[in-house]
Amino acid sequence: MARIETPRRVRGTQDIFGDEQRRFARVVAAFEHVRRLYCFQQVQVPVFEATNVFARSMGETSDVVSKEMYTFPDRGDELLTLRPEFTAGICRAYITEGWQQYAPLKLTTHGPLFRYERPQKGRYRQFHQIDAEIIGAAEPQADVELLTMADQLLKELGIAEGVTLQLNTLGDAETREAWRAALVAHFEAHRGELSEDSLTRLEKNPMRILDSKDPRDRPIADSAPDIDAYLTDEARAFFEAVASGLDAAGVAWTRNARLVRGLDYYRHTAFEFVTDRLGAQGTVLAGGRYDGLIGNLGGPDTPGVGWAAGIERLGMLLEAPEFEAPSVVIVVEDDDLLTQGQRILAELRRRGLATEIVASGSVKKRFDKAIKLNATAALAINANLIEDGECAKLRLRNTRSGWVLGGEQQLAIAEAIFELFDVNGQKQDLAYGREIGLRLKIA
Repeated sequence: MARIETPRRVRGTQDIFGDEQRRFARVVAAFEHVRRLYCFQQVQVPVFEATNVFARSMGETSDVVSKEMYTFPDRGDELLTLRPEFTAGICRAYITEGWQQYAPLKLTTHGPLFRYERPQKGRYRQFHQIDAEIIGAAEPQADVELLTMADQLLKELGIAEGVTLQLNTLGDAETREAWRAALVAHFEAHRGELSEDSLTRLEKNPMRILDSKDPRDRPIADSAPDIDAYLTDEARAFFEAVASGLDAAGVAWTRNARLVRGLDYYRHTAFEFVTDRLGAQGTVLAGGRYDGLIGNLGGPDTPGVGWAAGIERLGMLLEAPEFEAPSVVIVVEDDDLLTQGQRILAELRRRGLATEIVASGSVKKRFDKAIKLNATAALAINANLIEDGECAKLRLRNTRSGWVLGGEQQLAIAEAIFELFDVNGQKQDLAYGREIGLRLKIA
């Protein structure tokens, strides 16, 4: 019989397990904690959308749309795309699902995204992001709120050291139009010196030349006019309000006048949290204000601002999280007492204690397995249990001090449960323990 070859994992995807999964879960848990502190609502949007949702929102000529999107016709010949980012789908839902009535909306989401790009460290073709958006708020305070939230998240994760918030303004529509014209004139004057990629961008998206990493482009980009010379009074006041709000909130930032967003619907604030701890691709969280996006998607002109961060990339900055050890391990020494062990197991879990049970192998192997679980305490159930008319007696052991510190104690179930709650920092009175003991009475 021919050997069946197991299909391989698709290039650019990942199986998340063990230490990587614990890092992933740590990021999501911290994000959910901060979300609640800032009173954001959760939202979920489809993994795929009509292709024009992303083509309109990301620009028909952008690299993502032209080279990186997973696009396919369904059986009805409708062109669909796996989402490469969250903002477009959320804005589409804002228009089509009647969410305007709830504005301003503070929303978060997280989940998988898809881009067909070259896989590299921390970058995958299926990757995961956390995302936060405020839709329907035109005030600078919305930008401050999101940036403060992002800063607190990084501190919550313990990775803020060495991460810098870079901030810039893209001005209002009038500012942007004037600056764009000045940039085009500047780059046209140096057309013969630009790289091929920058010549393409000059025709379609000239602001992106400021991002170029090509050595041929850097002197030209560095000598390009700054946006500050073209800021309207309103745009300048907006940026100053964001900056002063961040200062008041204690969020450190630095100005990066070359930080841009190429698409015309971006306005005012653009920002990135960057670090040198991830190599050349140093951005860990980025976003900006997109006041023209919802109008671009066919909705009413609506202000919006948001950010996103890669869960995998944030996880790479974390210290390795500890394995989550159980609070209690139940060791069933006698197979005939398995039912009683299962009864106690279920009750402890209902009472909020993370509990495991070991009930296979020799008695020695059972205790060896229990020790490896590194639980705070263990309950050993054996055939010598003494019936006292109220409840059976068990042995309570401290697993983290070699099982024997203080010796073994013969305790009624009620007292054992009470001691376990005490060990885990959940102070309860003995009456509470007795009540549990009666419920756990072994017939």
